[in-house]
Amino acid sequence: MGVNKALIKQAVKQILVAIGEDPEREGLRRTPDRVANMLEELTNGREENVQYTLFEGSSNMVIVAGIRFSTLCEHHLLPMLGVTHVAYIPSDKVIGVSKIPRIVVKYSRMLQLQERLTRQIMNEVSSATGSGDVMVLTEAYHTCMMIRGVRSASPLVSMAYKGKFNDSSLRLEFLEYIRPFRLNKFLT
Repeated sequence: MGVNKALIKQAVKQILVAIGEDPEREGLRRTPDRVANMLEELTNGREENVQYTLFEGSSNMVIVAGIRFSTLCEHHLLPMLGVTHVAYIPSDKVIGVSKIPRIVVKYSRMLQLQERLTRQIMNEVSSATGSGDVMVLTEAYHTCMMIRGVRSASPLVSMAYKGKFNDSSLRLEFLEYIRPFRLNKFLT
């Protein structure tokens, strides 16, 4: 299901009028088009079909850390900006390293809750690799929390893990490895 850009443009014009703006003034004339194009780009994840190639691997933990992402909060349609860290223990094959960031992009290109995003990435990595041993940690600043309401710049951290990552020592090993790539160090 694609984006109905005509309907978005009409709705944006109505919102502009509702907040007391003139949608025909110079700075706003193309805003409905810009918003429609932006929403089309930021919500096309359901159409993303990541192709996986499996390669010979090992049984050692594979980690891709510091994958930057942005997504829209489904409650306020405002951005979340953050990083994702992914680990899995291959059963015997690995996927191409670029596929993990592609999985993150796929699920971040839709209206999201951070906790759901984290689980979706974990489940897709598990499915793509055939591994039941996966851990994902996402950290994000929610602009809906930063610019309205509580006005706090505190990041939200969410984790999803399964299989061997239920062992706290393996989780700690993962967390220790990704420390240099954590949000507070990575986005500054």
